[in-house]
Amino acid sequence: MRYVEAGGVRLSVIGLGTWQFGSAEWGYGEDYARTTAGQLVRRALDLGINLIDTAEIYGMGRSERIVGEAIAGRRDEAFVATKVFPVLPISPVVQWRGVQSARRLGVSHLDLYQVHWPNPVVPLPTTMRGMRALLDVGLVRHVGVSNFDVAWWRRAERALGSPVLTNQVQYSLACRKPDRNGGVVPYAQQHDRLVIAYSPLAQGLLGARYDASHPPSGSARAGNPLFLPENLEMAQGLIDALRTVARSHDATPAQVALAWVIRRPNVVAIPGASSVEQLERNAEAADLELSDDDDAWLTDESDRFRPVRGVAALPGLLAARRGAGRPSGPAPVDETAPEEVGAEVVDFADSDA
Repeated sequence: MRYVEAGGVRLSVIGLGTWQFGSAEWGYGEDYARTTAGQLVRRALDLGINLIDTAEIYGMGRSERIVGEAIAGRRDEAFVATKVFPVLPISPVVQWRGVQSARRLGVSHLDLYQVHWPNPVVPLPTTMRGMRALLDVGLVRHVGVSNFDVAWWRRAERALGSPVLTNQVQYSLACRKPDRNGGVVPYAQQHDRLVIAYSPLAQGLLGARYDASHPPSGSARAGNPLFLPENLEMAQGLIDALRTVARSHDATPAQVALAWVIRRPNVVAIPGASSVEQLERNAEAADLELSDDDDAWLTDESDRFRPVRGVAALPGLLAARRGAGRPSGPAPVDETAPEEVGAEVVDFADSDA
């Protein structure tokens, strides 16, 4: 495993996202939650993955409980990151929720406590006062944010009165907003901060298993415009490049896509996994050395990929949601599906951070 150091912490470049732990929208069922999820956390630690990312909203606290049970006896090996539910994040609520997350996780402190989303109604200073109080009593070691742009990130730091170490955003070859036009990736690189990339495989798009004639199933992707038929067709050049580079390295397209993300300084990625085998493949991406030519080709193809988003994507998204709601029973388990479980529900307006 390879590591990156910034702001006084040392994190594995590949972490583990745990949105799917106990979350009904992924359709993995009770057996996965009771057995596989814990196995994934323990195997991640075996492989040197120390960043375990969760949130109180994942499974309404169940993901935190599963993670807590899995790291019992191995607490020193894990850098535990969780997120505060972004509804009414005033100072007393933030403090109370932090205590509750630590209780569910069974830990004496949270290594990283993140504001899950910016709240346009609640003033940011009151949220950060809650974070400051948690820092001051030692319940939280580092503060982070999620889905913040650079301006909001700077505001959070001013309100906290100290560095906000991380910003967790959607970032991949299919979602490049964080590294463009003064985005959060350059900011992290210039200020000794870290970007935590969720959806580093674009909810499985970059695993190269889907195309316009073979779209994914399941409600978790029904709101993602990337899986509209026209976007799957437009992604073909990028997918073909991933396949070619993967063959040259005896790797998989997903591993290449992850390797591209973590090749960026001050960036780590948090794919999830449906199985221990998939987790192991994700971890191997940490040691995949892309050439400068590989990187340039993939970046060029990413630049050419201009998916339909926003209002233009609404008709297709609504149709996809109706289609996803028709089948009964859980969605079939797909080896590609949970690679993106660090991702959030995609907003209709923009799937970027």
